[in-house]
Amino acid sequence: MFKTANEFSLHIEKMAAETGASHMDTLLKYCEDNFIDPEDVGSLISKPLKDKIEVEFQELNYLPKQATLDV
Repeated sequence: MFKTANEFSLHIEKMAAETGASHMDTLLKYCEDNFIDPEDVGSLISKPLKDKIEVEFQELNYLPKQATLDV
């Protein structure tokens, strides 16, 4: 269905924006609806989408927060 990782990631981001759900929840819902194992979509997730999911996990305290500089 998707030719590139960028197309897939943009689709997930668009769905997340429309529903107001987190990117990870949207990704898991997409996998569930299309009978896809979440492990199989790893190669389809672009770097910017991975970064957004990482930030969401940090905000939920699932990952340690990274130090930031106030510049």
